[in-house]
Amino acid sequence: MILAATALVSCSKSLSGGGGEVTGIRGRVVDEPAPYGMVLVKRGSVEMGSQQKDSLWDDIPDAKGISVDAFWMDEKEVSNAMYRQFVYYVRDSIIRERLADPAYGGDETYKIETDKYGEPVTPRLNWSKPIPWRKPNEDEERAINSLYVTDPRTGVKMLDFEQLNYRYETFDYRQYALRRNRMNPERRNYNTDIPTDYDEEVLISKDTAFIDDDGTIQRVTINRPLSGPYDFVNTYIVNVYPDTTVWVNDFANAYTDQYVRYYFASPIYDDYPVVGVSWEQANAFCAWRTEYLRQSYGMRGINFEPFRLPTEAEWEYAARAGNNDQTYSWKTDVPHTDKGCYNGNFKPGFGDYTRDGYIITSPVGSYAANDFGLYDMSGNVAEWTSTAWSESGVHKTADINPDYQYNAAKEDPYVLKRKVIRGGSWKDPSHFVRADVRTWEYQNEQRSFVGFRCVRTYIGSPKAAKASKNGAAAGKTKTKKAKAQKTQGSRSSRGPRGAGASVRR
Repeated sequence: MILAATALVSCSKSLSGGGGEVTGIRGRVVDEPAPYGMVLVKRGSVEMGSQQKDSLWDDIPDAKGISVDAFWMDEKEVSNAMYRQFVYYVRDSIIRERLADPAYGGDETYKIETDKYGEPVTPRLNWSKPIPWRKPNEDEERAINSLYVTDPRTGVKMLDFEQLNYRYETFDYRQYALRRNRMNPERRNYNTDIPTDYDEEVLISKDTAFIDDDGTIQRVTINRPLSGPYDFVNTYIVNVYPDTTVWVNDFANAYTDQYVRYYFASPIYDDYPVVGVSWEQANAFCAWRTEYLRQSYGMRGINFEPFRLPTEAEWEYAARAGNNDQTYSWKTDVPHTDKGCYNGNFKPGFGDYTRDGYIITSPVGSYAANDFGLYDMSGNVAEWTSTAWSESGVHKTADINPDYQYNAAKEDPYVLKRKVIRGGSWKDPSHFVRADVRTWEYQNEQRSFVGFRCVRTYIGSPKAAKASKNGAAAGKTKTKKAKAQKTQGSRSSRGPRGAGASVRR
């Protein structure tokens, strides 16, 4: 709270005089630049949930009116190329750590520990110094090779996936803001009929993680008395490499070995949506993407909201383009156009996966965007949301920016570790790619049909976030832009360098 107030004052315009009248202190509104590959979804409202009865799927109308604030959303699902950038970042950071480690020669130039004046700073990696891939000396070669193993079948050197762990921290603002968690006992309850208990012990729960002596990631949920703001910092260590074996494990008695070998590794699939990524890995990607952008801004003091997974409400609102009458992400109630062209990638018939043009996933952005300029909101891969699963869905939440969060502890029953996924996938019939159909998956599961996209809360000009008069979020992409992006293909997704009743189980 104090930091926020300080920031507000520091960028405000000081007003002197005013004739003794309160005229206000006004700050300067800076409209944030459009994030690469994202579309601004403007604030608006929609009747969220199933709109009509469907006896075949046991759907009953249970829509609820909700409103969401403006947010940026990836126009396409996160691709293999984008996720591979994350994997390589983790790889390179581990190698740089080892190059600076005395056990591998101790080259101190790979780590920055002082500023230009020689004053100590928090140690950080020196990304401007390249890794000597081509002509390493003996110590450098040992450091690099320590992250690789040899494939016993082919003899080819390959990454040791088990070592690709990413550590990040998050601050739980929601728990920090709750009155019951305030440090000052007098501010926990404003009811003056109840005497303040100055000896009250407030217990908090936080996640932390470490790697044990066997190299195994250990996640621990700590319950302890509240001592300060740091109690709301959660630490996670996540192995980031996608599970490439999902193609075999998801389909018994099918020949899918080629996808295990090539789907994530081969450039042929660069522009296809990444799969085999758990909810936990998707959150780690969002945290890395935030830090990666923050590092590029350096010390310029540019403020932006972190990348995150969309809430279930944000996802449905965006998929339906704010349209109460829209069942799919496209406008019609049929999966193809009058000319027989399919609007998305799903399973059109019994055993016929190819009628829509693809047998498994399709390159991101292969089909037309919806009215908000978003691709593949119906079909291709189902998408993780940040929302915890509840049978009551949106009816459990508020009607403004609705979201149900439950951060399951390691010791919690597995049933409490379910997260909402939306949009259906390439292997689902048309019913499950509807924008109003809900389903779920366990947060640590990895599937060949589940991917994700990121969002970021919009904090720019209020005028830019204002919805159009008809209530739609007016995040539409102009025809010229859409055609240009279609021509470019889905390579743009690589990024620059440096509450229906249906449940599918």
